[in-house]
Amino acid sequence: MTLTRFARPYEENPSPRHRLVVESVSLSFGGVNALTDVSLTVEPGEIFAIIGPNGAGKTSMLNCICGLYRPQKGRILYGETNLVVTSPHRLPSLGIARAFQNIELFSHMSVLDNLMLGRHVHMKKNLLAALLYYGAGQREEIKQREFVEHVIDLLEIQNIRKQKVGALAYGLQKRVELGRALAINPGLLLLDEPMAGMNAEEKEDIARYILDINEEWGITIVLIEHDMGVVMDVSDRIGVLDFGRCIATGTPDEISQNPRVIQAYLGNG
Repeated sequence: MTLTRFARPYEENPSPRHRLVVESVSLSFGGVNALTDVSLTVEPGEIFAIIGPNGAGKTSMLNCICGLYRPQKGRILYGETNLVVTSPHRLPSLGIARAFQNIELFSHMSVLDNLMLGRHVHMKKNLLAALLYYGAGQREEIKQREFVEHVIDLLEIQNIRKQKVGALAYGLQKRVELGRALAINPGLLLLDEPMAGMNAEEKEDIARYILDINEEWGITIVLIEHDMGVVMDVSDRIGVLDFGRCIATGTPDEISQNPRVIQAYLGNG
């Protein structure tokens, strides 16, 4: 692949790319079955979209991958690691990052500071060295800042780097949320409705960034999104949930012609 200014930044220990395998996962809350015997496979380097009607179990599936929910049955393997029994705080060190549907940024902090928080898992120096900002601590800060500059360039947010996040327009905040997840330099990026609440132009921008992240940085992406036009344009493969069950997986063309999907999600018209 020809290198561009968006080529993945060099790191001594880059996050590995593993296959994500969801095996017969079932999740219930009391008497409500959120997921029932769901199996999915996401290959390294692909964009995999999870779609379905409201209440189909999409976010529950993402929460199981992140360890926020513990399914009663099944396994979720990322490489050799079973995420079902892995603490959520370990995910960044495994190379897994998530951008949430509801913005989870520190609104009183600048864009740059929020992005630098995404580098915490890569910090090698102790707290005292970092606070002194001298010698080794200073060199560490410069090294992490260099990576963040690549993220800023990729997402084209150079002109807002010093602004407080709370003062930004909603679309820009969503872009910063994406940037903080990307600052971890993940091998697997989980996106929960990254375009929710955006206008057509903002959606087009985010779709382009998602493609750049995948194509230029080689990051595997699992995406939940309601905009079917975007899903069909950017996804390599799609999994469809309906009432907590996976009713189909396939390429965008295969999904758009699947009778069960048309009936359950796309509508008969």
